[in-house]
Amino acid sequence: MIHYNLRCERGHAFESWFQSSTAYESQEKRKLVNCPVCGSAKVERAIMAPQIVSKKRRDKAEPVPAAPADAATTASTPTPLLMAQERELRAKLKELRDHIVKNADNVGERFPNEARKMHYGDIEHRPIYGEASPDEARALIEEGVEVSPLPVLPGDRN
Repeated sequence: MIHYNLRCERGHAFESWFQSSTAYESQEKRKLVNCPVCGSAKVERAIMAPQIVSKKRRDKAEPVPAAPADAATTASTPTPLLMAQERELRAKLKELRDHIVKNADNVGERFPNEARKMHYGDIEHRPIYGEASPDEARALIEEGVEVSPLPVLPGDRN
């Protein structure tokens, strides 16, 4: 999923999530992306600042969208563009995430080692979740260890 800050021809700022940049471009071309305030289909992506966060500062960072100075008033109160299906999907992802957090042990940074131990039968199988770098996750998958990322939703701090 990719998050875009958007702006209509009248300057209304809003945000939305798309499966990919190609999905956004396809929907925009077919005039399926509309401003939730005025309904205009003349929408463009607003400038966004990339968010690069180190592992140590992950919990402290706040996303900061960049916007032109003349859009300061509308950018401060973005209106999310959520279709009913998108809201339903987010609710289901949140429900899944909450279920995992409630019913599994958080092993934190020990996740790769704990998952391997269970996979090879060194310890008893149990539901766990935790942290793994992309390289660690890739290595687990290559070893045949079944792992999946927890769903990440806007506002989540993983």
